[in-house]
Amino acid sequence: MTSPLPETPRVPLASPDAPHAVVIGSGFGGLAAAIRLGARGFRVTVVDKLDAPGGRAYVFRQDGFTFDAGPTIVTAPFLLRELWNMCGRRFEDDVDLRMMSPFYRIRFDDGKVFDYGGDPEAVKAEIARFNPDDVAGYDAYMKASEEAYAVGFEKVGHLPFDTFAELLKFLPDMLHLRAYRSVYGQVAKHVSDPYVRIVLSFHPLLVGGNPFAVTSVYTLISFLERQWGVHSAMGGTGSIINGMVDLIRGQGNQLRMNAEVEEILVEEGAAKGVRLRSGEVVPADLVVSNADSAWTYRHLVPEQHRRHWTNKRIERSRSSNGLFVWYFGTKRQYPEVPHHSIVLGPRYKALLKDVFKHKKLTADFSLYLHRPSATDPSMAPEGHDCFYVLAPVPHLDADVDWREHAETYRQAVEARLEETMLPGLRDAVVTSRVMTPLDFEERLLSFRGAGFSFEPVLWQSAWFRPHNRSEDVRHLYLVGAGTHPGAGMPGVLSSARVLDTIVPHVNTFR
Repeated sequence: MTSPLPETPRVPLASPDAPHAVVIGSGFGGLAAAIRLGARGFRVTVVDKLDAPGGRAYVFRQDGFTFDAGPTIVTAPFLLRELWNMCGRRFEDDVDLRMMSPFYRIRFDDGKVFDYGGDPEAVKAEIARFNPDDVAGYDAYMKASEEAYAVGFEKVGHLPFDTFAELLKFLPDMLHLRAYRSVYGQVAKHVSDPYVRIVLSFHPLLVGGNPFAVTSVYTLISFLERQWGVHSAMGGTGSIINGMVDLIRGQGNQLRMNAEVEEILVEEGAAKGVRLRSGEVVPADLVVSNADSAWTYRHLVPEQHRRHWTNKRIERSRSSNGLFVWYFGTKRQYPEVPHHSIVLGPRYKALLKDVFKHKKLTADFSLYLHRPSATDPSMAPEGHDCFYVLAPVPHLDADVDWREHAETYRQAVEARLEETMLPGLRDAVVTSRVMTPLDFEERLLSFRGAGFSFEPVLWQSAWFRPHNRSEDVRHLYLVGAGTHPGAGMPGVLSSARVLDTIVPHVNTFR
């Protein structure tokens, strides 16, 4: 069962003879791209395989509970406000964001707890409980994080990396930041306590990266969170999706659900529209794919039109981890559990090595626990609580039959939560559903069932990532987690922002 879409009067802003853009996918990247193109005068049609918008940010409604399927953390709200401003609207009139405090509660395997938030003094007080000598190191780390933010987010986050020359231009910055160093390596340079190192290094897991392998540029997330906060939307992340849909309709543009794209049509090297699985052809002057980038090239663009992103290259690429997500509601409440928790297992580096490198489904795990009813009681029936719990798992290259193992794995996750954070859980659960990497492949059309598309290692970042302007097909553009700058809500929204630079003026398509 899905959430209803708001009804909006159609305001015909785009000229009937304006060039037509088809956007494949209604995730955050696709909706942001549609809004930006609509604001520039393009006629826009968003098509999506699912029955309601959102993509990974889809909303499940079940037994009186509201479950955000995917992203739950808003860390750069100005990117959303910018979209509303483009439409002459105020974001705050449509969406109620609440700042989290703490941002996350990290529970270690031995029961120790660290509350991590946006107040530097409070964070330093927490660090001092573990190792007072690391307080000064935290300040030094945050200074390095701010430098990474200034380059990785402010300078290049909204710029296209179309040419190798653009990469060379920022090479001195990358060397200064020691981008060749991993996030964990950068953290370890500044602090020595193993607990504190985990607290400051887990963030790349939120965007599909192994802290021991991804470039240290991703330390920018620490400063991004301190600068802009960690927010949640009342009514769930789906309220933001519905607001974006409202903007698109207000521009006079449309969304078509239950419309899966089978092929991007290419004529004389240029995108000319899409063919739906129903057989219908939707002509277009340009196509923007918010589908997974690897899936877009491997399955939507015929191979004869691809010299750069060949099947062989895609098969050789490294995909991010997969995700196991269990959505559940309880007939009792857990008021001591905050909105966001990280529940760590006995291993950190070794577990991630098993997930990312060895592709093993292990008996132990680390978990992200989301309790939206801590902030918004409307997400659950009165007296109940709403949750989802997420575990990083290998993508579908692993030898795991999720049809066979999903319930066994869910039970193991349930047992772990019961012994750590949610006593009496098994008897309290009244509604339940799961998503596995198989669902990511079959339902969300994610290559290898990866949760975040290409793994954000250094040689799959920036210029090395699929470009926002296709290297293979003219008038084909890519947004979303699998293109520059990468996964996470700020990255995906920024990928749509890149279109302002690379999509030609509306008059050039006439």
